[in-house]
Formats: sequence, C-alpha cells, structure tokens
Amino acid sequence: MRFDVLTLFPELFESYLGQGLLKLAINRGLVDVQTHNFRQFADGKHKQVDDKPFGGGPGMLIMCGPVYDCVEAVQKQQDRPGKLIMMSPQGRTLDQKLVEELAVEERLVVLCGRYEGFDDRIREGLQPMEISAGDFICNGGEVPAMLLIDTVIRLIPGVLGDETSSRYDSFSNAGLLEHPQFTRPREFRGMSVPDVLLSGNHEAIAKWQHEQSLKRTAERRSDLLDDNSHRS
Repeated sequence: MRFDVLTLFPELFESYLGQGLLKLAINRGLVDVQTHNFRQFADGKHKQVDDKPFGGGPGMLIMCGPVYDCVEAVQKQQDRPGKLIMMSPQGRTLDQKLVEELAVEERLVVLCGRYEGFDDRIREGLQPMEISAGDFICNGGEVPAMLLIDTVIRLIPGVLGDETSSRYDSFSNAGLLEHPQFTRPREFRGMSVPDVLLSGNHEAIAKWQHEQSLKRTAERRSDLLDDNSHRS
C-alpha cells in the first residue's frame, strides 16, 4: 500500500518512518510512504500558504491554491489516483471498522491541516473523506495521520509477520476488548499467571480468553456490547 502525506511539516515524519514495524514494512516493499510539502506549490517569493480568514476571526487558514496544486500533482504520480483523506476533527471517527475499510485500498492520499485549518473550498471542491482521530484538537493533522498509517498497516498481509496477530486485537475480535495476556515469569510480586493458560488444554484456554474478553468489555466499554452478538 502507498501513503502520500501532504503537509506543511514533512520533517515530522522522518523519525516516525525510520522506526519499528513501519520501517520493516517499508524495507520489505509492503508499504510506501511519501511526504509532500504544500509550500513547494505556493507562488511568490515567500511561498505563502496561509492567510487571514474573511469575516475576521483568530489565526490563519491554509489557502486553496497550494493544496489543489499539490493534490493534483501527487495524484498524477501513479496511473490510478489514491483515495483522498482529510484529517479533520469534524470527520468520521477513526475506529477499527473504518481501518478495515481503508486497508483494502491500494493508495491513500492524506491531507494534514495546520493553524485554523483549511479554506473550506478545499473540502468542497476536492471532496476528501474526512477522518477524525477523536473528539479532541491537535496542533495539526500530522500526528493523526501517523495514527491512521499505524492502524492501517497492521492489516496489510506480511506486516505483522504472524498473520493471526491482528485478529485478536481489541475491537477486531468480534468487537470485544482483548483478553489479558501474560509471559514469564509465572510468579511476579505475588501475582500469578492463571492456571488455565498453563494447562495445555487449548479448548479451555480459548473459552477462558473469550470469557475474559467479555468481562473486560463489559467493565470498560459496555457500549461495545449488545443483547445478542457476544453471548457464549
């Protein structure tokens, strides 16, 4: 999968792209992440990309011209244009269902705003899919874009190594939170690993894990449960 990230601060992605699973996925050719600077498409000596809002108000807005030109140039880099996304607190909340929808795309083109956001004609004319990382405000769209990339790449075959890993993540396991997990040592500061996990009885272990997922979801995220879908 290819991600094209359009931003005023591409340098924020330098460290992120060089770490962990994402770096391995890029090195193996499973994922490609390209960053593009709106400012490279701005006119004039000072490469201005923002201006004061009409009607007054605080802050500055990112102007239409550099964004339109950047999007159009980036989309032409491949035969098929990517799915255009705008990171926005007014968008659809990013959840696992949405991540699964995005993971089947061949290419995602992600717009990252700054300051007071984009001139609304960017949304109106380019018609991106607007996605929110949650009900809070960040300084820009870059960190939410990283979150988007991080969640989507987990579902790309080969990225995790063990293809079953993502199936048991919270929200992927029938919409439940993940069950508790343990590793060595068996005893630590008076806390013990449940005996069933050491029994070797896979049926009993699977039953315990499901029961624990239900219990944890009921305690922490009861909104994820309904009357019928998660009964044993």
